[in-house]
Amino acid sequence: MASMAVCHSLATLSSTKPLLSQKKTTSIANLKSHERVLQSSLLGTRILIRKTTVPFSSRVGTTSTSEVTCSASSSTLPSALLFDCDGVLVDTEKDGHRISFNDTFKEKELGVTWDVDLYGELLKIGGGKERMTAYFNKTGWPEKAPKSEEERKAFIASLHKRKTELFMALIEKKLLPLRPGVAKLIDQALADGVKVAVCSTSNEKAVSAIVSFLLGPERAEKIKIFAGDVVPRKKPDPAIYVLAANTLGVDPSSCVVIEDSGIGLAAAKAAGMKCIVTKSGYTAEEDFQNADAVFDFIGDPPEERFDLGFCRSLLKQYVS
Repeated sequence: MASMAVCHSLATLSSTKPLLSQKKTTSIANLKSHERVLQSSLLGTRILIRKTTVPFSSRVGTTSTSEVTCSASSSTLPSALLFDCDGVLVDTEKDGHRISFNDTFKEKELGVTWDVDLYGELLKIGGGKERMTAYFNKTGWPEKAPKSEEERKAFIASLHKRKTELFMALIEKKLLPLRPGVAKLIDQALADGVKVAVCSTSNEKAVSAIVSFLLGPERAEKIKIFAGDVVPRKKPDPAIYVLAANTLGVDPSSCVVIEDSGIGLAAAKAAGMKCIVTKSGYTAEEDFQNADAVFDFIGDPPEERFDLGFCRSLLKQYVS
C-alpha cells in the first residue's frame, strides 16, 4: 500500500452516518471541532478514515464519539506554493490599508473617509489605485483633484504612494501580526524544496515590507514577490498567477495557491491552479464553492487546520 501522510485536521463526529461514498470523487465538508466549522473538499483524493471508539467505561453519561483523521497519499510535492498577501499572510485590510487610506485622505484634506462596511465593498475591486478611481468616479472627485484624465492618474498615484508609506510604517512597527500557521507552512515548503512566492495586487513595496519584517530576512530572500503593477490586469484576471508560474518555471497545474477572497480564488482557478481559501475578516461570507478547500486559517498546532501534506494531497488523484 502506498504510504499515507496525515493532514493534521482532527474532527470529532457525533453522527454515525457513513462519511464516505463509493464514488470516484470523495468529499469531506463541514467537519466540526470544538464548535469551529472546518470545510474542505479533497477532489479525487483517497481518504483513510481511522475510527477510534471511546471505551464505555470512560463515557458514561456522555454522547459516544469517534475520532476521524484525514490521510491522503502524498508522494507528489507541489512545484510551488503561491500566497496572496493581504488577508492571507496578514489580516491587513480593516486596520491596515483602510486606516492608511483614511490618513492619506485626511492629510490631503479631501474630506473623504472610508468606513468599515464601505471598504468591504471597495475590496471587490482589485488594486488600491483602481479602488480610489472607481470610488471617485462614482461619488464625485474631490475639489482638489485635477480635471483631466492624465492628471487624475498622477493624482491617484501620488495618493497611493503616500498611503503605502503610512501602511509600511504600521508593518515596520509590527502592529499587524502574521496569521496563524503562515510561517509554519512556508518553512515546511522551503524545507522540502517547494518554491514559495507571494502574488498580490498591493503595492510591491508594501508586500516586500510584510514579507521582510514579519517573516524575517532569512525567509524573505527565498520568497519571490509578484505585486502591484507587475501585470496590466489585476485579480480576478489570472495574469499575476500565470506570470508567477512562468517566472518560476513551473507548471500551473502543479501549483497550490492560498487565497482569502473570491476574486483571488477566481484568478487562481483561471490560471489552472489548485486553490485553498483561508477566510479573512472581510471575506468570511463570500462564496468559495469553486475552492479546492476552505478553512478559517492555516493554524499552528494544536489549532492546526492543514499543512504541506494536505497541499500535496490536492495534486494527486486516486480512484476509491
